[in-house]
Amino acid sequence: MNHVTDAVIKAFTELYGAEPDGVWAAPGRVNLIGEYTDFNDGFVMPLALPHTAVAAVARRDDGVLRLHSADVDGGIVQLRADELAPLGSGSGGWAAYPAGVVWALREAGHAVGGADIHLTSTVPTGAGLSSSAALEVVTALALNDLYDLGLSGDRLAVVAQRAENAFVGVPCGIMDQTAAACCTEGHALYLDTRDLTRRQVPFDLAAHGLELLVVDTRVKHALGDGAYAERREGCEAGARALGVAALRDVPYAGLRAALESLGDERIRRYVRHVVSENHRVEQVIGLLDGADPRAVGPLLTEGHVSLRDDLRVSCEELDLVVESANAAGALGARMTGGGFGGSAIVLVESSASASDTVTKSIETAFAATSRTAPRIFRAIPARGAHRVA
Repeated sequence: MNHVTDAVIKAFTELYGAEPDGVWAAPGRVNLIGEYTDFNDGFVMPLALPHTAVAAVARRDDGVLRLHSADVDGGIVQLRADELAPLGSGSGGWAAYPAGVVWALREAGHAVGGADIHLTSTVPTGAGLSSSAALEVVTALALNDLYDLGLSGDRLAVVAQRAENAFVGVPCGIMDQTAAACCTEGHALYLDTRDLTRRQVPFDLAAHGLELLVVDTRVKHALGDGAYAERREGCEAGARALGVAALRDVPYAGLRAALESLGDERIRRYVRHVVSENHRVEQVIGLLDGADPRAVGPLLTEGHVSLRDDLRVSCEELDLVVESANAAGALGARMTGGGFGGSAIVLVESSASASDTVTKSIETAFAATSRTAPRIFRAIPARGAHRVA
């Protein structure tokens, strides 16, 4: 066991008076390509990060659910499993995510009683790296093991998404939870969000002299509140207007005709983004399968322009990352996640001079505009949720 696991076990024991039954971990994720496509039955391509939510958990058979976070002040939250009810408002704080998983498992007919849970996480919150999905999936995996539910990773992802959609009240797609549950080390996950078929795609940028940087802008704008749901509603309206089940069913070759048939300019923009973004995912897959990851760079930038201009979910800080990185010689860059702040990704040559030049360009641009310095780190494809002790 490593020092993190030892510390989590020690903290659990001090909190609850006995050692946990085990310790589990689930990662955050960064999305290489495929943004705002998962709730349109489209294609996505996330990879897991080394940053994880870690849970020490003990089963209880009295229906009591006790939750504690090392990262949030407030002590132990105590609930009853049989009294959990959806919040439906995006409120409830951090405890709503693990509590929602218990509710979703029970609603699905699984005989889950109580548990003592102690959580800690190194996934940055508010950075668009799916800290909430990591909390959900690590809880789901722990309960799956402790209650012998026998659920596969993709089914745990569905449970976790159900918790966030119906219990917490956030209308997210399935990508984040599937990435946390199903990614494998050294790979990106090519996921069809309609039927949940997936393929692990080798993602060894170092072998090609490349690296992927994650730039956490450390900002989250209030404009993003409710904007995700509004984009989802607009995409669903577009699908209805075009007579398809989801925008995934609009072929890229037929995009121009589809746009010409729509009268609402906002809906046209949303449709154009989703259909073109699905096409970009397919292009990236082809390039990675053809061992040509350098050519992915321009598609990242193209995706950012679409997110900025058509979906309008970017912000000044994200645009500044993309512009300053590309001006300094990056191969491509784009925002990742829900937008209005959070993080961007940047594809760069892995030589010290190239990577340092791009990093310094981003930091200088933020300093010149009196913004908080961004947090910049390499994205190293990590494994999905697993038991660690």
